[in-house]
Amino acid sequence: MLDVDRTTDTVLMVRPYDFGFNEQTGLDNEFQKRLNMVEEEINIKANAEFQAMVDILRAEGVTVLILEKPEPFQAKIPLGKTPDAIFPNNWFSTEHDGTLITYPMAAVNRRYERRPEDVEKLLRKNGYKIRNVIHVGRLDETKYFLEGTGSMVIDHRAEVVYAARSNRCCDEQFDNFIRLRFYKQGIMFDTKSSKAIPIYHTNVMMSIGDKFAVICLDCIHNKKEKKRVKSSLENFFEIIEISMDQMENSFCGNILQVNSAGGSPLIVMSKSAFEGFTPDQVKRLETHGKILSMDLTIIESIGGGSARCMMAEIFSEKK
Repeated sequence: MLDVDRTTDTVLMVRPYDFGFNEQTGLDNEFQKRLNMVEEEINIKANAEFQAMVDILRAEGVTVLILEKPEPFQAKIPLGKTPDAIFPNNWFSTEHDGTLITYPMAAVNRRYERRPEDVEKLLRKNGYKIRNVIHVGRLDETKYFLEGTGSMVIDHRAEVVYAARSNRCCDEQFDNFIRLRFYKQGIMFDTKSSKAIPIYHTNVMMSIGDKFAVICLDCIHNKKEKKRVKSSLENFFEIIEISMDQMENSFCGNILQVNSAGGSPLIVMSKSAFEGFTPDQVKRLETHGKILSMDLTIIESIGGGSARCMMAEIFSEKK
């Protein structure tokens, strides 16, 4: 195993500016809901939830870097609306060796979110080393997709990557990523929601911290695949199983452990997720870190993603 951290004290978040119901991603994201609200009201409330989350994280000593809306003259492509820009972990990730990675996105309007030059500039400005910038697959990929740490849950220390197969996470591109980054093992599996539809992103049904893993094993119907995933996780983590209902209706799988600047472990989740966990599960989680919960009702309902989706972890070394 590598002597690297599984968690980080720095996250990058993107302030919502076109936030709303994404018709393109709504085709396979069962978590999205339409609310009877005008666009302006949705944006005001989403921005309030976003800023409150930033304030909570910073108050606990987490470094939060914010990528603001790009100016039109800075855009390298015609600016289309980006209703899901608030979820940056799908189009880029960073690794401990200073590599910034971008990914092929399934929805056309989500490809407009990719701003690697702006991310690199923001990281360098704040003292983070970026040694390489690479893209998984072709820049103009239209068939084989892999949506970052939405599609993959990565154990950086054990060098194992978990991924639920879907339209946004295909075998070919997943294998390409494993080879490209020299991970020891890639574990891919099929999932089904309560409506028998593949879970659109792995990070809504599982999360791994430093010493714990939250996972909805019920959505993995193949017994061999379920056993393989569970056995692999048991090697390193205390497993906290959540039900299909907790995953689908409370976003209990979409949580993330981060650290304060002083090294204190924190577990970030929405108010919905916190209320969805049982008292026993909360107690078990609290042995691994202080729970930070925040109201993300509008973002969760309309965007179909929660707290974890809003944070792109920065593992790059500081100068």
